[in-house]
Amino acid sequence: MLILLLGIIVLHVTVLVLLFVSTIVSQWLVNGGNTADLWQNCTSGTIFHCLTSSTNEWLQSVQAMMILSIIFSVLSLFLFFCQLFTLTKGGRFYITGIFQILAGLCVMSGAAIFTVRHTDWHQASENTSYGFAYILAWLAFPLALASGIIYVILRKRE
Repeated sequence: MLILLLGIIVLHVTVLVLLFVSTIVSQWLVNGGNTADLWQNCTSGTIFHCLTSSTNEWLQSVQAMMILSIIFSVLSLFLFFCQLFTLTKGGRFYITGIFQILAGLCVMSGAAIFTVRHTDWHQASENTSYGFAYILAWLAFPLALASGIIYVILRKRE
């Protein structure tokens, strides 16, 4: 049981790291020397120069979804530790699982909105590709969903 709990905690912390990195790092779109993320656009020529991102409503919704996913995931980890010590024997971690599933759905919504609308912000070209932070956001989605489902199924034992 201890190994199972340790595995679940490692999975949850992995999801948190993926969410933090994908939200903070400036690599959602890459075009040669230009990079763009949710917060700023950077150019790396002879001088590294960054400008704030657009104020489009869809971009603000992606920012909100990514921040909400981090908040839900941190709250879920906190609730897991609280329920670990207060839940009765045989009880399930429903609240923890629900918040982690919400985190997964928020990151999915944010990444999906970005996928559909990023051409409104940057014109598509042959050199433009998705960066690693965008891929990490999509990777965090199934992991958060899986850990949420594991929390819902998990029963507390002695």
